[in-house]
Amino acid sequence: MNTKRGAPVPVLRAAFLSRCPRCGEGKLYKGFLKVVDRCAVCGLNLGAQDTGDGPVAFIVLIVGAIVVGLALWVEESYSPPMWVHVVLWPPVIIGLSLYLLQLLKSLLIALQFKHRSEDYGEPPA
Repeated sequence: MNTKRGAPVPVLRAAFLSRCPRCGEGKLYKGFLKVVDRCAVCGLNLGAQDTGDGPVAFIVLIVGAIVVGLALWVEESYSPPMWVHVVLWPPVIIGLSLYLLQLLKSLLIALQFKHRSEDYGEPPA
């Protein structure tokens, strides 16, 4: 295992690719949202890190704003019957939420590593 610290991995790169925040190469998840215990490439201890409800709070705000804006636009532009809204928006909400959940969890883990690396057993930057 490579435990050397090289150049820092950009936070957004690590988040969008769901990679280890230290090396940028190892996979961050072993399932959809289950974080690996250790990075397979550099050995960083990722198992104890928890983002809590942070990603969900952001998703509620982001998806809520997008869907409400789109629903108002559809209503004003096309005036569809109410059943169209009932059929149209639940899949949009679920799809956006699932897409953003893994992305925002990865982002929060990368930000935690960048700003609180001592919690990962790393020396402070």
